[in-house]
Amino acid sequence: MEVDLIFKIAAIGIIVAVLNQLLIRSGREEQAMMTTLAGLIVVLMMVINEISDLFSTIKSVFGLW
Repeated sequence: MEVDLIFKIAAIGIIVAVLNQLLIRSGREEQAMMTTLAGLIVVLMMVINEISDLFSTIKSVFGLW
C-alpha cells in the first residue's frame, strides 16, 4: 500500500470528522450522518481499487490470465 493512499484516507477522515462536528453543532444530524456515510464510501472505493490492483498483480505473477 502506498503511503500517499494512507495520507489521503487520513485527510478524508479529518475532513469528515470536522464537517460532522460542525453539522451536529448546528442541529443538522441527518446531514452529519450523510457526510460520514459519503466519506466511508469514498474510502471504501479507494481501498477496493487497491485490492483490485493487488489481485491483478497476483494473477499476472502466477500467469492466471
